[in-house]
Amino acid sequence: DNVNSMTANLTVQFRTIAEVTTAVANGDLSKKFALDVKGESLALKDTINTMVDQLNSFGSEVNRVTREVGVEGKLGGQANVKGVTGTWKDVTDNVNTMAANLTGQLRAITEVATAVSKGDFTRSIVVE
Repeated sequence: DNVNSMTANLTVQFRTIAEVTTAVANGDLSKKFALDVKGESLALKDTINTMVDQLNSFGSEVNRVTREVGVEGKLGGQANVKGVTGTWKDVTDNVNTMAANLTGQLRAITEVATAVSKGDFTRSIVVE
């Protein structure tokens, strides 16, 4: 009887892991590992839920910055994703660099266009 109970418990845990990780693989970050577990299963649960939280935060921040800078024209936006490391930190840093570069370029264009509209043809944009 104990073996059947243990097997059933593990089956539910594995199904939950499969459900959450499949959802993440399909871009659905709304699912989390919600079972009450202990030991190694708790460590796995915490890791999976942290991964989902970080991916959610990362996706929200990147979407916000690209929308603000690229669509709404709000210059200076930067993504702030707490706790990410490795590839996700690299991507966040690259999004921030891209947003900063775009902001700098648009500000330079605006400065030159404003000067030209006032008859000042001495201004130019420096391209690196």
